[in-house]
This record gives sequence, structure tokens and C-alpha cells, in this order.
Amino acid sequence: MSKIALCVNPMSGRDVRRLAARASNMTHEAKRDIVARIAAGADSTGVSDIYVMREPFRIAELALEHMPLSANVHILDAPIKNDSRDTQEAIHRFIEMGCRTIVSLGGDGTNRAIVKSTSEIDLIPLSTGTNNVFPLSVEPTLAGIVAGLNAVGKITDDSLKSRSKVIYIESAGIQDIALIDLVLLSNDQLGSLLPFKADNIRKLLLTRAEPASIGMSPIGGFIDPVYEDDDEGLLVDLSSGGRTFRAPLSPGLFGQVNVSSAERIKMDTRVVFEGPGVLAMDGDREIQLMSGQTASVSIRRDGPFVLKVDKAMRWAASNGIIS
Repeated sequence: MSKIALCVNPMSGRDVRRLAARASNMTHEAKRDIVARIAAGADSTGVSDIYVMREPFRIAELALEHMPLSANVHILDAPIKNDSRDTQEAIHRFIEMGCRTIVSLGGDGTNRAIVKSTSEIDLIPLSTGTNNVFPLSVEPTLAGIVAGLNAVGKITDDSLKSRSKVIYIESAGIQDIALIDLVLLSNDQLGSLLPFKADNIRKLLLTRAEPASIGMSPIGGFIDPVYEDDDEGLLVDLSSGGRTFRAPLSPGLFGQVNVSSAERIKMDTRVVFEGPGVLAMDGDREIQLMSGQTASVSIRRDGPFVLKVDKAMRWAASNGIIS
């Protein structure tokens, strides 16, 4: 049996960060189209089963309802909590059903929730969020083809997927993770969904410091780029004056930052973040550090395997796997 699952975050790309910046809105209709294209691509490879979760807007359910698919479509149910726990529960259910290849629709936060559930999956993260570095911007039909080829066992070259980097955070008995950025903010509040104010950013740890991105990543990427395949991260200190430049903190929204230092950090190297301030993981402000409190942080490459869609399509074509 060859199974894939589609993990759709119905709220990605629809929060207040879109209104506070200049990002376009990701509608439910657009997500339905993406789901349909993924399913069509996967079905063309001969997958036996496609799993999705029922959610209040029935995005995936409606997308697949009348499609002439050879694969069996399964709509799973679980209690709705209207937060990231819904994504985590979806992943648990997919794994129970025997799915190891998952396509996600969301942003960095959605995929962070997925990794909090498990790292033992093959993942194709598609971008439908606001500030996206972890997810891919690729045609969903091709993502579906690669997910299907992986599920039916035709992706046999290990170079076509790689384990993602994960930031591990521990503070006062609280443990958490981030996939792209850990940020220490001053004069900020837990749970806020507003874009970060440039003056409030004090310290960053980045798994990927990419100049061709939006959010925290280009702050480091403009100075010393670190990419997905580099076995290190970048620690950026903004606590005092230094190099000053404007960075795109959200789509169409720039802020002036003052970077005093940027240091490459090897894997498994312990870094300390000191309060007071709020720690945000991939944009989610979830840990409060009081004055004198600290968080111990490190990066490891033990996240899920992320499939490289473009490379996998070229490999499949050159090896006669598709035609």
C-alpha cells in the first residue's frame, strides 16, 4: 500500500500579520485548488490512498469530493481546538494510518507544529503562510508527483531528500523547538501576532540566514548567508549599535536594524539567551524570560526528511521513472 497525507492549515496566510504588512490573502478557494493539484499529481503515480483531516472550512474535503481519482480518499475526524494542536493531532492520525509521506500547506509555524509531533516522516512543505523560509514555493502538481513517487518507493536516491535543521530550546523546564529562527524580543507580549518591531529585536539564532527571504532570516542573510545544507547556524546580536541597514521583516514591510555581531554556530553548540524578554519561535511568541532567566539553545540536524521537488523531478525524468 502506498499512502500520502495532505496536512492543510486552514488559517495559514490569514492572520493579522497580513493586514499589518502588504501581503496578499491566502483564500480557502486558493488552498482548495492547491489540494486538488497535489492530489492529481500523486494520483498520476499510482498511490493507493490519500488522507486528509476534516476541518471547519472543509478545504481538502471539498477539493477532493468530486475528483475522478484512482486513489482512495480518506477524510479523518478529530476534535478541533483551533490552534497548533490541530496540526499535531493530524500528524499523529496520519502516522496511525500508515502515512510516512506528507505534504503540508502552511508556513514556518505550521511546519514547526508538524515537527513537534514527529521527525520520522518524508515531508514536502508548500508555502501558504506569511513569512515563509522553511516551506517551498513550487507548483503543487509537481509536489504531488514527487510525493507520490516517494510513497510508491520510486525515490531511491538519498540525495533527493535531506534532514532539516531544528533549534532546541530549554528554559526553566520548558522545552520547545524552532525550524528557522529563535528571536529574543524586548518590550513585547506573549501571543501577539503583530509583525516584530525592528527596535525590539535583540538576538537571533538562525538555521537559515537567506538573503532571498522575508522575516528574520535576511537580517543574517544580508551579512553572512547560511543555507539549508550548511551544517551550522548564525547567531546575530542586535543589542547595541553596529552595522545599520533596512531589512524586509514582512512582505512589503521594512525595518531598520542595528547588528553588532554575527557568528556562525556549529551543530550541537550550546548558546545562551538571557532575559528579560519574549522568545519567539518561527514567529510564535511563547516563552517569557524574566530578568536573570536564561534559555539554553542548540541546533541539530534531526528534523524530518524534506524532499527536493525540482531535483527529484529532474532525477525521475533522467532515469525514465516518469515516462
